[in-house]
Amino acid sequence: MSAGPEVALELDCRGMLCPLPVIHLGRRIGEVAVGELLAVVATDVAARTDVPAWCRMRGQEYAGEDTAPDGSPRYLVRRTA
Repeated sequence: MSAGPEVALELDCRGMLCPLPVIHLGRRIGEVAVGELLAVVATDVAARTDVPAWCRMRGQEYAGEDTAPDGSPRYLVRRTA
């Protein structure tokens, strides 16, 4: 299994329900440099639509989805501003 993209910060939002994963994303995006990736690991199925929608509303780049080592979905956000 490949290591995947280099992530500067990974947020563990397993077990959190909507809207908590995107609230944590919004609070912590400033901790990564412009151009770096932040990952949100979330088990709530709503995160699959919430994270890309948050990126559109906040002008950040949704960089896709991969999988955390435990099989949980991991959503990638590239800070653009």
